[in-house]
Amino acid sequence: MKKTFVMAALAASYACHAQAQNTVTLYGVIDAGLSYTNNQKGSSAWQAGSGDVTGSHWGMLAREDLGGGTKAIFQLENGFSVMNGTLRQGGRLFGYQAYTGLSNDRFGTLTLGRQYDSVVDYLAPLSFTGHHPGGNNLSAHPYDNDNLNNSFRVNNSVKFASNSYAGVKFGALYGFSNEAGGFDDNRLYSFGTSYEAGPLRLGAGYFQADNGGSSNTNGALTLTDRTFIAARQRTYGAGGTYSIGAATFGAVWTRTQLGGLATINGANSLGLAANGEGMSFSNYELNASYSLTPTIALNGEYTYTSGSMSNATGQHHPKWHEVSVQTDYFLSKRTDLYVQASYQHISADGSGLTADISGQSASSNDQQIVVAVGMRHRF
Repeated sequence: MKKTFVMAALAASYACHAQAQNTVTLYGVIDAGLSYTNNQKGSSAWQAGSGDVTGSHWGMLAREDLGGGTKAIFQLENGFSVMNGTLRQGGRLFGYQAYTGLSNDRFGTLTLGRQYDSVVDYLAPLSFTGHHPGGNNLSAHPYDNDNLNNSFRVNNSVKFASNSYAGVKFGALYGFSNEAGGFDDNRLYSFGTSYEAGPLRLGAGYFQADNGGSSNTNGALTLTDRTFIAARQRTYGAGGTYSIGAATFGAVWTRTQLGGLATINGANSLGLAANGEGMSFSNYELNASYSLTPTIALNGEYTYTSGSMSNATGQHHPKWHEVSVQTDYFLSKRTDLYVQASYQHISADGSGLTADISGQSASSNDQQIVVAVGMRHRF
């Protein structure tokens, strides 16, 4: 009897120890709401939607303590629609992220799988479209040209992310083409850094995607995820935020250069890349947020985008103005109600482009307005 009692005590002690050394966290965001768009392909639209502001998703994050400050980790994230229960990101089971790796308290984290690039990791949190959990989808820069709203993830990627050293972090990622005899046929590489000291946050990032329009469907980027189909995309930028009491002010600059551009949002009717010059975007964003009370937050941004493109009708310089304002009312720490209005105006300069707020069908003219109301729950 005494022996049985000792064995049971040892088993219970081991179980408690194992539980303390291994953790699996289930988390997610559910966003459901209604939106009104004044012009989608020439008609107004009332719609019930999932993820108008924050993409609905759930995930699992696991850590196993290996000793010596080293942990084995994995993360799986699934994107879905609340309205019809379907999978997002091209029907992937874990379309947001899926990776495994090792983390060390001294050096940092090394992971392999489907992951975010360095621009998303280090620069996007300073922008209005990137600083909300899951991103503010209606506030992405035109066509999400700089991927601050993480329109695409990187497959076959190896990523290193450092720990914080006196407020400085840095990291890099490489997404393999997985193509025999075509090392740069649909690959992506990126790097970035950030700095945080008290109320000040700074960040910068760069990525380059090569031969994104190739027929290699097993490479770093999946063609159906991308706004642009181009032979090469370079995106880089920098930004910062500063907090004063209940207010936070931010500024972000990014530039995207596209070579051999074939399509935008899957449309090739603009005669793009007729002379091989492609397209470029320069985005200048100002954003701010203010906690009016512990339960009411006011947020907003303005972005000016200057573009340059070449198509069958010549060289054009379209310009975009985007404004978004948002009010959040927090019912609890996990649940909030939101109202957001976004406006975009384009001076197309003969390019054939029209207003096109992220997540909507394009307008038939140079303006588009979207108003969305909804509820988010985080768990």
